[in-house]
This record gives sequence, C-alpha cells and structure tokens, in this order.
Amino acid sequence: MIDPSAKIGPDVKLGKNVTIRENVIIEGDVTVGDDCIFEPFCVVRGPTTIGKGNHFYQFCSIGEGCQDLKYAGEPTTLTIGDYNVIREHCSMHRGTVQGRGTTTVGSHNLFMINTHVAHDCLIGDHCIFSNNATLAGHVTIDDYVVFGGLAAIHQFGRVGCHAMVGGMAALNMDVPPYVMAAGHYAKPFGINKVGLQRRGFSKEAISAIFQSYMFLYKKSLTLEEALVEIEKLAKDHSEVQPLVDFLKQDGRGIIR
Repeated sequence: MIDPSAKIGPDVKLGKNVTIRENVIIEGDVTVGDDCIFEPFCVVRGPTTIGKGNHFYQFCSIGEGCQDLKYAGEPTTLTIGDYNVIREHCSMHRGTVQGRGTTTVGSHNLFMINTHVAHDCLIGDHCIFSNNATLAGHVTIDDYVVFGGLAAIHQFGRVGCHAMVGGMAALNMDVPPYVMAAGHYAKPFGINKVGLQRRGFSKEAISAIFQSYMFLYKKSLTLEEALVEIEKLAKDHSEVQPLVDFLKQDGRGIIR
C-alpha cells in the first residue's frame, strides 16, 4: 500500500507488501525488501539497500549524505539488513570514501527514538539502542550489544558482543565483549551476567567469561599478560574466544 501523498522516485525498487504511509519520500537508488513499513514523513535517500521486514517510524532520516566535512556528495552507500525496528526521528547516514564507503546495519536490531548512526558505522545483529544513543563515524558495534539512553561513543570506537553500555555513558575507548560500561568517561563495571543468562549461556561459560574479566581488570596484569591467561581459558571455553579476538585487533585501546 502506497499513500497517494508519498513521493517515490523513478529509480526506487520496492519489494512485495511494502507499506508507505502519508508524506513519505523515497528517492534515488533505493532498494526496499518485502514487508517493510514506512510511517508518515520518513525520508529515504540512496544509494541505500534495505532488507525485508523493517519498520521505520515517523520522521526517520535514512540514507542521507553524512555530516563529515570532507564529504563532497560521493555516491557512498547505506545497507540495512532484515527485521529492524527504527523508531521516531532516527537518522542513519551513508558512508564516506575516506572510510568503508558504506554504513552497514545488521538484522533484528531496535533503534529507539532519536538514535543517530553516523557514516561508516558497522552494526551487527540483535542490538538495542535506547533513546538518543549516538554513534560517531566509523564505529563498530558487535552482536547483542545494549546501549542505554543518551549514551555516546567516539569515532572509530568499538563495542564487543554482549556488552552493555549504561545510560548517559561517554565512550572514548573500546568496550570489550561481555563487559558492562558506565560513566563519563566510561569505566568497566563487571560482566553482563544477566544478559548472558537470558541468552542461554551456561554457568560454566559465564564463569570462564568472569575469570577472563578478572584477568583483564582485577589482577594488576598488563594487557599482554592478561591476554596470555585469557587465551588459555579460550582453549576450553569457546565463548571466551570473541574476547581474545577483540583484544588482538587494533582500536582506540580498551576502557580501564
């Protein structure tokens, strides 16, 4: 169903059973998958590719050119996966030629009111971004991350899988997998035990993850020394391996 007041450009490709309500604008090189819903006054510009089953609430701005001062109108892209919920006033910008060239959003995520996803971000699956969460450019968010309201992360920052970021936190460094972070600037406050339990992690896996956290933050070890001990745990507990991989990657340095 397409409302007569909507404006759909000639280059737009729509899948089956797409609902487009009053005063929606979709223009440019945009591909929309099946079963998507666009509530009134959404604006989508391309090049943008949207998967199936996404629900965009009113006044979203999707696929607009980014706010990087170097951006000169290049045809960079935004790619969105499947079954995301994007609530009112969310904004997602396309990438830059200086970065990845694309902004990528995975599947089954919830973006609450006024969340901003800047250029060249890479977001995984099953994440929750509470009201006014703000991601600067080039940020990487792994799967099952939870962002509290008004939390913000510096450009090029990383947040590992199953981490939890508290409301109004300011992240100027990377948050390792499974870690809870809060404050300005954010500090570690244990592991996301409740989240892991809800997602079916065994007691043994959670214990190994907690031991890894202790090596990383509570044993007065250097990062290199802690990594040696964490790698030993990963040999018997595969759930620890994402932490090993994260710590070996280049980034802004982890929160301390």
